[in-house]
Amino acid sequence: MEAVDTLINARWVIPVEPAGTVLDHHSVAVRDGRIVAVVPTDEARRHYRAEHTQDLAEHALIPGLINAHTHAAMNLMRGIADDLPLMAWLNEHIFPAEAAHMSPEFCQDGVEAAVAEMIAGGITCFNDMYFFPEVTARVASRAGMRLTAGMILIDFPTPYGEGPDDYIEKGLALHDAWRGDPLVTTAFAPHAPYTVGEERLRRIATLANELECPVHIHVHETADEVRQSVEHTGERPLARLEANGLLSPGLIAAHLTQLTDDEIERLAASGAHALHCPEANLKLASGCCPVQRLADAGINVALGTDGVASNNDLDLFGEMRSAALLGKVVAGDAAALPAADVLAMATINGARALGRDAEIGSLVPGKAADITAVDLGVIESRPVYHPISQLVYSTGRHQVTNVWIAGRQLLHDRELVTLDRDRILNRLDAWRAKLQPNA
Repeated sequence: MEAVDTLINARWVIPVEPAGTVLDHHSVAVRDGRIVAVVPTDEARRHYRAEHTQDLAEHALIPGLINAHTHAAMNLMRGIADDLPLMAWLNEHIFPAEAAHMSPEFCQDGVEAAVAEMIAGGITCFNDMYFFPEVTARVASRAGMRLTAGMILIDFPTPYGEGPDDYIEKGLALHDAWRGDPLVTTAFAPHAPYTVGEERLRRIATLANELECPVHIHVHETADEVRQSVEHTGERPLARLEANGLLSPGLIAAHLTQLTDDEIERLAASGAHALHCPEANLKLASGCCPVQRLADAGINVALGTDGVASNNDLDLFGEMRSAALLGKVVAGDAAALPAADVLAMATINGARALGRDAEIGSLVPGKAADITAVDLGVIESRPVYHPISQLVYSTGRHQVTNVWIAGRQLLHDRELVTLDRDRILNRLDAWRAKLQPNA
């Protein structure tokens, strides 16, 4: 018998690649952090001798979910300013709170809470944009979590940086510090075309080409953003990105709720990626991304939560359901965004957007063993006719029981392995008292 580290026997394995595949009574064998085989359980029991065996008789194994757009440290601001439009929310509440409280300690505690929430919800990788990204990288790495850390850039000073040159210098230092790390990669993260000027956008385009790094940016998030761009510059934001050399396969554009047919064609021709955040867009009344039209044009669409200050959770199961339902309404077609396509948005499409699809995003031999186990034996999910539909339309994140990243178990029977839940809760209470002492 062949020796492996871990053998996970499940009712279903849903590898995502090939698309729509459901493997009944299959097992995943793991050695040295990688998937060795995905085979029928009877065969696995005969062929592999495992140091650790886990039998999950009513579970589906899926690739670890990928949160393709978030602001993890903002977990400290969950619910701090609800029921407001985007610019009022930012300018009157979020930016002032950040100016008063943001610090390495703020980010440390916020990111720890976010990583704990994401792991417990089956997320194994996140693409982050926020200040003090070196803190985010350190917290994620210690927890065993995958991260694409954003090298943040914004035109005005904050507690993190004195101005554009300082942000870029700190971003490049972050890139150098984590180069080649097995868990942490980097991306340039200019905040948005309305907060980053033309000269800085051109510089980011040059640096991204030189370092072969993706560029993660908010773009066409609201109609007001587009209107103001036209009033002030004579161009829509996407045209400004294109003029400054950023419309390319390295662009990962968050939100995209306001797009013309011509813009969709240009995005498709460029090879750029779209990051869809349905619940944050709904909550802020920002608009609806035309996801099916993007997919029909050949654009890779990944799924994100945004930050909890505007969502208010890091729940990709909720986002999958919202994306599927909203996508059908926007397309005017009940067949739009079928469940298998939406599961791909939360897994392999996110990996493609981050340039990590050779390593993660599907349960394929040779890839890293990033695996999420979901209990479909509970009453909320029974009877199970079509497991992929069940995952998208009726499963909650509370049904996640076990999570592995690179073969290392980070969630075991719903208990966090690498993070101290009680300590995190105490820190969250302390920050509530600081941010809103009269609440």
